[in-house]
Amino acid sequence: MAVTVRLTNSLAFSSHPLTSAVLFRGSKSIGTKIATPLRTVKMTNFAGSDSETTSSTSRVIDSHLHIWASPQEAATYPYFPGQEPTLTGDVDFLLKNMEEARVDGALIVQPINHKFDHSLVTSVLKKYPSKFVGCCLANPAEDGSGITHLENLVLESNYRAVRFNPYLWPSGQKMTNPVGKALFSKSGELGVSVGFMCMKGLDLHIAEIEELCTEFPKTTVLLDHAGFCKVPENGEAKLAYSQLMKLSRFPQVYVKFSALFRISRTGFPYKDLSPLLSQLVSHFGANRVMWGSDFPFVVLECGYKEAKEAVTIIAKEASLSSSEKEWVLGKTLMQLFPGQWVLP
Repeated sequence: MAVTVRLTNSLAFSSHPLTSAVLFRGSKSIGTKIATPLRTVKMTNFAGSDSETTSSTSRVIDSHLHIWASPQEAATYPYFPGQEPTLTGDVDFLLKNMEEARVDGALIVQPINHKFDHSLVTSVLKKYPSKFVGCCLANPAEDGSGITHLENLVLESNYRAVRFNPYLWPSGQKMTNPVGKALFSKSGELGVSVGFMCMKGLDLHIAEIEELCTEFPKTTVLLDHAGFCKVPENGEAKLAYSQLMKLSRFPQVYVKFSALFRISRTGFPYKDLSPLLSQLVSHFGANRVMWGSDFPFVVLECGYKEAKEAVTIIAKEASLSSSEKEWVLGKTLMQLFPGQWVLP
């Protein structure tokens, strides 16, 4: 069958300290600087039945979801005042959905519902160490206490990422203030990935992200929900797309192709996102793109199982090869967190 070949601008990817694998395009690798033996990956398109499903030896890993206490658990794990959830989002409900969708693991992002109290997520990480990895929430308090908090969560529990929510920074402050830079730098020292939530638009925060990436190139970046870049309808949206793609020049930047219902302008299966996925893979390489559901919010939008189905449909529309689809569905996240999700 024909081989789908995509060129990537991120030739420096293999030099990143977190690299544990190399994505091959056809017979040529996009770069090697690893101690493990090289292994080529057979590239196929979606024309054959073998490429319609994910390989039995691969893992499907959700790069972005949340959990919070059930009403019964709230006495032990209280909600932050004013942030009481209106949706079911406890871990048992998540596990049920993951089993039905055949999703093997996930990165749990600390929800705003518990704000800086990580006790619930920490308990889940300890109970299911081979299924979940934690992404804590950065506390940008001006006294710098959030730096110690981050270090403790990383060293004492299974947190391997931290979320920067710019809307939690003190009024008038940017993520590039002294505390923000200290948090970002410390994340790199700890080998922790930083996720950016640009809910009000990538254009509002692109300069901060670029400054942090330039000053601290060893800190890995995860861009939540493709930077909240909706399918372009006007010049402003097109500019955001352009800004997103230009971030591929930083080899430390990875993109979550997640919360598709938030960035699509159509309903399930969000086929209008196929050009975006195609461009992301072309610019970043499939080994820097990862699928995420945004559970539990996605349950009311299309369903958790359907969210996984949607990315497969979009990947086919975008003419991704079966190998590229495997990277997006799980291998990228497994590469960032080696040893976390081990094959039986």
